Amino acid sequence: QVQVVESGGGLVQPGGSLRLSCAASGRIRNINVMGWYRQGPGKERELVANSISGGMTNYADPVKGRFTISRDNAKNTVYLQMNSLKPEDTAVYFCYVNLYLTGTYYRTYEFWGQGTQVTVSS
Repeated sequence: QVQVVESGGGLVQPGGSLRLSCAASGRIRNINVMGWYRQGPGKERELVANSISGGMTNYADPVKGRFTISRDNAKNTVYLQMNSLKPEDTAVYFCYVNLYLTGTYYRTYEFWGQGTQVTVSS
């Protein structure tokens, strides 16, 4: 059993900043990937950014240069620093974790946070 807890969402004006946090806990042996997805009004869920074990990161084109993903492996925590926010960034942001459970050796498991609302509006 793994818990994924998000925080940091809220209302911000265009051009402002927010910092999202996501902490995973429970039966974690190793974390492979941590990242963020989002789902805007009337849209499908899409990848925002992720961080892969070994230090590689990926960003969706619309957020490249504005968002920064970082990871604290000791705390099983991932952050998303969002700068220069735009109205089109308005969405529910979901934390994604891909990991090995304790006592398992042959496959990874995926877990999702419940989502945190980010609203960018003047």
